[in-house]
Amino acid sequence: MAELQSLEELGGAVETAAPEAPVHVQKLDSLGRAYATGKRKDAIARVWIRPGTGKIVVNKKDFTEYFARPVLQMILQQPVMVANRTGQYDVIATVTGGGLSGQAGAVRHGVSKALTYYEPELRGVLKKNGFLTRDSRVVERKKFGRAKARKSFQFSKR
Repeated sequence: MAELQSLEELGGAVETAAPEAPVHVQKLDSLGRAYATGKRKDAIARVWIRPGTGKIVVNKKDFTEYFARPVLQMILQQPVMVANRTGQYDVIATVTGGGLSGQAGAVRHGVSKALTYYEPELRGVLKKNGFLTRDSRVVERKKFGRAKARKSFQFSKR
């Protein structure tokens, strides 16, 4: 092995690394759908998206029927609206556990993840808006010797 005398010689000796393949690739099942799991509080949503007319079905019901409150309907549609894909994908979701608010958040999380699996270039937009982050806040458990999780019983001097 020859010794190098200067930095110029070093530049020619080092091989340039090949450019890496893209990290995020499209993940589809045999039916051409993207699948993702969304979670929020105690709710877990299994979400499939496929090209379509923009129909959203939650637990075999239309989402406006399942989530009657307009705020929950808006939460469900946020990822699709931010990505400018309104009316391009059909969403099928099954959600269990928790209450309606947690379920809506779980479906939103699942739709966001499924969109990134179908179109990896949407990841930056969805991540910037915080839709890919799992909201890990859950209800704190009740402790023994306490009235609730943190509340103490009323103090009695006598």
